[in-house]
Amino acid sequence: MITASLVKELREKTGAGMLDCKKALEACNGDIDASIDWLREKGISKAAKKADRIAAEGVASIMIKGNKAVILEVNSETDFVAKNEKFNNMVQTILKTVIDSDAKTLDEILELKTDEGTIQDLIVAKTATIGEKLSLRRIEVITKNDDEVFGDYIHMGGKIAVLTVLKGANESVAKDVSMHAAAMKPLYIKSSEIPTSVLDKEKEIMKEQLLNEGKPLDKIEGILIGKVKKYYEEVCLENQIFVKAENKETVSEYVKNNGGTITTMIRFEVGDGMEKRQENFAEEVAKQMQGR
Repeated sequence: MITASLVKELREKTGAGMLDCKKALEACNGDIDASIDWLREKGISKAAKKADRIAAEGVASIMIKGNKAVILEVNSETDFVAKNEKFNNMVQTILKTVIDSDAKTLDEILELKTDEGTIQDLIVAKTATIGEKLSLRRIEVITKNDDEVFGDYIHMGGKIAVLTVLKGANESVAKDVSMHAAAMKPLYIKSSEIPTSVLDKEKEIMKEQLLNEGKPLDKIEGILIGKVKKYYEEVCLENQIFVKAENKETVSEYVKNNGGTITTMIRFEVGDGMEKRQENFAEEVAKQMQGR
Protein backbone atom coordinates (compact mmCIF):
# COMPACT_ATOMS: atom_id res chain seq x y z
CA MET A 1 0.00 0.00 0.00
CA ILE A 2 1.33 3.42 -0.99
CA THR A 3 0.73 5.71 1.98
CA ALA A 4 0.41 9.49 1.91
CA SER A 5 3.49 9.80 4.13
CA LEU A 6 5.54 7.78 1.63
CA VAL A 7 4.38 10.04 -1.21
CA LYS A 8 5.23 13.10 0.91
CA GLU A 9 8.71 11.76 1.68
CA LEU A 10 9.44 11.13 -2.02
CA ARG A 11 8.12 14.57 -2.96
CA GLU A 12 10.36 16.28 -0.39
CA LYS A 13 13.41 14.42 -1.72
CA THR A 14 12.79 15.01 -5.40
CA GLY A 15 10.57 18.08 -5.78
CA ALA A 16 8.32 16.10 -8.13
CA GLY A 17 4.51 16.47 -8.07
CA MET A 18 2.31 14.36 -5.80
CA LEU A 19 0.78 12.40 -8.69
CA ASP A 20 4.17 11.66 -10.24
CA CYS A 21 5.49 10.52 -6.87
CA LYS A 22 2.50 8.20 -6.41
CA LYS A 23 3.04 6.74 -9.89
CA ALA A 24 6.74 6.21 -9.18
CA LEU A 25 6.07 4.44 -5.89
CA GLU A 26 3.42 2.23 -7.48
CA ALA A 27 5.82 1.33 -10.29
CA CYS A 28 8.59 0.51 -7.81
CA ASN A 29 6.52 -1.29 -5.15
CA GLY A 30 7.03 1.46 -2.58
CA ASP A 31 10.86 1.45 -2.78
CA ILE A 32 11.97 5.07 -2.22
CA ASP A 33 15.43 4.76 -3.81
CA ALA A 34 14.09 2.95 -6.87
CA SER A 35 11.32 5.56 -7.17
CA ILE A 36 13.89 8.37 -7.13
CA ASP A 37 15.71 6.69 -10.05
CA TRP A 38 12.36 6.13 -11.84
CA LEU A 39 11.56 9.84 -11.63
CA ARG A 40 15.03 10.80 -12.83
CA GLU A 41 14.77 8.42 -15.79
CA LYS A 42 11.48 10.03 -16.76
CA GLY A 43 13.13 13.44 -16.55
CA ILE A 44 10.76 14.47 -13.75
CA SER A 45 13.36 14.74 -11.01
CA LYS A 46 16.95 15.91 -11.20
CA ALA A 47 17.49 15.76 -7.49
CA ALA A 48 17.85 12.50 -5.76
CA LYS A 49 20.98 12.38 -3.75
CA LYS A 50 20.41 11.33 -0.18
CA ALA A 51 23.52 13.31 0.69
CA ASP A 52 21.67 16.50 -0.17
CA ARG A 53 19.44 16.08 2.88
CA ILE A 54 20.60 18.44 5.60
CA ALA A 55 19.43 17.24 8.98
CA ALA A 56 21.18 17.30 12.34
CA GLU A 57 22.54 20.54 13.72
CA GLY A 58 26.02 21.18 15.02
CA VAL A 59 29.30 22.58 13.77
CA ALA A 60 32.12 21.66 11.39
CA SER A 61 35.54 23.04 12.24
CA ILE A 62 39.25 22.87 11.41
CA MET A 63 42.51 23.32 13.31
CA ILE A 64 45.95 23.54 11.66
CA LYS A 65 49.32 23.24 13.40
CA GLY A 66 52.44 23.09 11.24
CA ASN A 67 52.16 20.17 8.80
CA LYS A 68 49.13 18.70 10.54
CA ALA A 69 45.43 19.53 10.31
CA VAL A 70 42.25 18.20 11.89
CA ILE A 71 38.76 18.60 10.44
CA LEU A 72 35.67 17.42 12.30
CA GLU A 73 31.90 17.57 12.61
CA VAL A 74 30.23 17.57 16.03
CA ASN A 75 26.44 17.28 16.13
CA SER A 76 23.81 18.67 18.47
CA GLU A 77 20.03 18.44 18.31
CA THR A 78 19.37 22.16 17.76
CA ASP A 79 21.08 25.09 16.11
CA PHE A 80 20.64 27.01 19.39
CA VAL A 81 22.99 24.61 21.18
CA ALA A 82 25.44 24.66 18.25
CA LYS A 83 25.96 28.35 19.05
CA ASN A 84 26.34 27.68 22.78
CA GLU A 85 29.71 28.69 24.29
CA LYS A 86 30.06 25.42 26.23
CA PHE A 87 29.44 23.43 23.06
CA ASN A 88 32.00 25.40 21.05
CA ASN A 89 34.58 25.21 23.84
CA MET A 90 34.14 21.42 23.76
CA VAL A 91 34.74 21.41 19.99
CA GLN A 92 37.95 23.43 20.41
CA THR A 93 39.12 21.08 23.19
CA ILE A 94 38.61 18.08 20.91
CA LEU A 95 40.50 19.76 18.06
CA LYS A 96 43.46 20.79 20.27
CA THR A 97 43.65 17.38 21.98
CA VAL A 98 43.66 15.52 18.66
CA ILE A 99 46.17 17.80 16.90
CA ASP A 100 48.61 17.39 19.82
CA SER A 101 48.30 13.58 19.72
CA ASP A 102 49.30 10.68 17.46
CA ALA A 103 45.73 9.34 17.26
CA LYS A 104 44.31 8.73 13.80
CA THR A 105 41.19 6.56 14.10
CA LEU A 106 37.92 7.61 15.75
CA ASP A 107 38.30 4.90 18.43
CA GLU A 108 41.78 6.17 19.32
CA ILE A 109 40.55 9.77 19.35
CA LEU A 110 37.64 9.04 21.72
CA GLU A 111 40.12 7.54 24.24
CA LEU A 112 42.44 10.59 24.27
CA LYS A 113 42.75 12.32 27.66
CA THR A 114 41.47 15.84 28.34
CA ASP A 115 41.14 17.80 31.60
CA GLU A 116 37.63 16.30 31.89
CA GLY A 117 38.52 12.65 31.25
CA THR A 118 38.65 11.10 27.79
CA ILE A 119 37.12 12.83 24.78
CA GLN A 120 34.27 10.32 25.08
CA ASP A 121 33.80 11.29 28.75
CA LEU A 122 33.86 14.98 27.77
CA ILE A 123 31.08 14.51 25.21
CA VAL A 124 28.97 12.53 27.69
CA ALA A 125 29.50 15.19 30.39
CA LYS A 126 28.55 18.05 28.07
CA THR A 127 25.50 16.11 26.89
CA ALA A 128 24.32 15.98 30.52
CA THR A 129 25.18 19.65 31.18
CA ILE A 130 23.73 21.11 27.97
CA GLY A 131 20.71 18.81 27.88
CA GLU A 132 20.95 17.62 24.27
CA LYS A 133 22.48 14.57 22.66
CA LEU A 134 25.93 15.53 21.34
CA SER A 135 28.13 13.37 19.15
CA LEU A 136 31.45 13.45 17.34
CA ARG A 137 30.12 12.33 13.98
CA ARG A 138 33.30 12.35 11.90
CA ILE A 139 36.88 13.51 12.11
CA GLU A 140 39.94 13.28 9.88
CA VAL A 141 43.59 13.93 10.64
CA ILE A 142 45.68 15.08 7.68
CA THR A 143 49.44 15.53 7.45
CA LYS A 144 51.22 17.27 4.58
CA ASN A 145 54.76 17.52 3.25
CA ASP A 146 56.86 20.68 3.37
CA ASP A 147 56.26 21.33 -0.35
CA GLU A 148 52.49 21.27 0.19
CA VAL A 149 50.08 23.85 1.66
CA PHE A 150 46.79 23.66 3.52
CA GLY A 151 43.75 25.62 2.40
CA ASP A 152 40.98 25.90 4.99
CA TYR A 153 37.61 27.59 4.78
CA ILE A 154 34.67 27.66 7.18
CA HIS A 155 31.32 28.90 5.91
CA MET A 156 28.27 30.22 7.77
CA GLY A 157 29.84 29.97 11.21
CA GLY A 158 30.63 26.29 10.87
CA LYS A 159 27.80 24.92 8.73
CA ILE A 160 30.41 23.89 6.13
CA ALA A 161 34.14 23.26 6.58
CA VAL A 162 36.53 22.47 3.74
CA LEU A 163 40.18 21.45 4.01
CA THR A 164 42.38 21.12 0.94
CA VAL A 165 46.02 20.22 0.38
CA LEU A 166 47.80 21.59 -2.70
CA LYS A 167 51.28 20.74 -3.88
CA GLY A 168 53.36 23.52 -5.44
CA ALA A 169 50.86 26.37 -5.02
CA ASN A 170 50.51 28.90 -2.19
CA GLU A 171 48.03 29.10 0.69
CA SER A 172 45.94 31.79 -1.03
CA VAL A 173 45.28 29.48 -3.99
CA ALA A 174 44.52 26.58 -1.63
CA LYS A 175 42.00 28.73 0.27
CA ASP A 176 40.37 29.75 -3.03
CA VAL A 177 39.92 26.06 -3.88
CA SER A 178 38.39 25.40 -0.45
CA MET A 179 35.97 28.32 -0.87
CA HIS A 180 35.00 26.97 -4.30
CA ALA A 181 34.40 23.48 -2.85
CA ALA A 182 32.24 24.94 -0.07
CA ALA A 183 29.98 26.57 -2.66
CA MET A 184 29.93 23.91 -5.40
CA LYS A 185 29.76 20.68 -3.34
CA PRO A 186 32.10 18.42 -5.34
CA LEU A 187 31.91 14.76 -4.38
CA TYR A 188 35.32 13.78 -5.79
CA ILE A 189 38.59 15.48 -6.71
CA LYS A 190 38.86 13.87 -10.16
CA SER A 191 36.80 11.59 -12.41
CA SER A 192 39.07 8.57 -11.79
CA GLU A 193 37.88 8.57 -8.15
CA ILE A 194 34.23 7.92 -9.09
CA PRO A 195 33.39 4.28 -8.27
CA THR A 196 32.56 2.23 -11.39
CA SER A 197 29.20 1.23 -9.88
CA VAL A 198 28.22 4.89 -9.36
CA LEU A 199 29.23 5.91 -12.90
CA ASP A 200 27.47 2.90 -14.45
CA LYS A 201 24.28 3.79 -12.56
CA GLU A 202 24.44 7.41 -13.78
CA LYS A 203 24.98 6.25 -17.38
CA GLU A 204 22.02 3.91 -17.07
CA ILE A 205 19.79 6.76 -15.89
CA MET A 206 21.07 9.05 -18.65
CA LYS A 207 20.35 6.37 -21.26
CA GLU A 208 16.79 5.88 -19.99
CA GLN A 209 16.23 9.64 -20.08
CA LEU A 210 17.38 9.79 -23.71
CA LEU A 211 15.19 6.84 -24.71
CA ASN A 212 12.20 8.47 -23.02
CA GLU A 213 12.94 11.66 -24.95
CA GLY A 214 12.72 9.66 -28.18
CA LYS A 215 16.39 9.79 -29.11
CA PRO A 216 17.41 7.12 -31.69
CA LEU A 217 19.27 4.16 -30.18
CA ASP A 218 22.19 4.52 -32.63
CA LYS A 219 22.74 8.15 -31.53
CA ILE A 220 22.58 7.56 -27.78
CA GLU A 221 26.20 6.45 -27.24
CA GLY A 222 27.48 9.65 -28.85
CA ILE A 223 25.14 11.82 -26.77
CA LEU A 224 26.18 9.95 -23.61
CA ILE A 225 29.80 11.11 -24.04
CA GLY A 226 28.69 14.73 -23.65
CA LYS A 227 26.36 13.90 -20.76
CA VAL A 228 29.10 12.06 -18.86
CA LYS A 229 31.42 15.05 -19.38
CA LYS A 230 28.69 17.28 -17.93
CA TYR A 231 28.33 14.90 -14.97
CA TYR A 232 32.08 15.17 -14.29
CA GLU A 233 31.72 18.97 -14.30
CA GLU A 234 29.02 18.66 -11.64
CA VAL A 235 30.65 16.24 -9.19
CA CYS A 236 34.44 16.46 -9.71
CA LEU A 237 36.36 19.37 -8.19
CA GLU A 238 38.99 19.52 -10.94
CA ASN A 239 36.35 19.55 -13.71
CA GLN A 240 34.15 22.25 -12.20
CA ILE A 241 34.30 25.79 -13.56
CA PHE A 242 36.16 27.82 -10.94
CA VAL A 243 33.69 30.16 -9.22
CA LYS A 244 36.03 33.16 -9.46
CA ALA A 245 37.01 32.51 -13.09
CA GLU A 246 36.08 35.05 -15.75
CA ASN A 247 37.01 32.84 -18.71
CA LYS A 248 35.44 29.40 -18.00
CA GLU A 249 38.69 28.24 -16.37
CA THR A 250 38.30 24.93 -14.49
CA VAL A 251 39.55 24.48 -10.93
CA SER A 252 42.27 22.17 -12.25
CA GLU A 253 43.42 24.82 -14.74
CA TYR A 254 43.35 27.54 -12.07
CA VAL A 255 45.54 25.50 -9.74
CA LYS A 256 47.88 24.41 -12.55
CA ASN A 257 48.26 28.03 -13.74
CA ASN A 258 49.40 28.85 -10.21
CA GLY A 259 52.01 26.11 -10.20
CA GLY A 260 50.12 23.50 -8.22
CA THR A 261 48.12 20.29 -8.10
CA ILE A 262 45.33 19.21 -5.74
CA THR A 263 46.19 16.25 -3.54
CA THR A 264 43.42 16.32 -0.89
CA MET A 265 39.92 17.76 -0.49
CA ILE A 266 37.67 17.10 2.50
CA ARG A 267 34.29 18.82 2.74
CA PHE A 268 32.07 18.44 5.81
CA GLU A 269 28.57 19.92 5.72
CA VAL A 270 26.72 19.71 9.02
CA GLY A 271 24.01 17.07 8.96
CA ASP A 272 24.81 16.00 5.42
CA GLY A 273 22.96 12.76 4.63
CA MET A 274 21.21 12.56 8.02
CA GLU A 275 17.49 12.54 8.69
CA LYS A 276 16.20 15.82 10.07
CA ARG A 277 14.26 15.82 13.30
CA GLN A 278 10.73 16.95 12.43
CA GLU A 279 9.30 19.68 14.61
CA ASN A 280 5.64 20.63 14.89
CA PHE A 281 5.62 24.10 16.41
CA ALA A 282 1.84 24.24 16.83
CA GLU A 283 1.77 20.94 18.75
CA GLU A 284 4.68 22.05 20.91
CA VAL A 285 2.95 25.31 21.89
CA ALA A 286 -0.31 23.46 22.55
CA LYS A 287 1.46 21.03 24.91
CA GLN A 288 3.13 23.90 26.76
CA MET A 289 -0.22 25.65 27.22
CA GLN A 290 -1.85 22.47 28.50
CA GLY A 291 0.93 22.08 31.03
CA ARG A 292 0.23 25.45 32.64
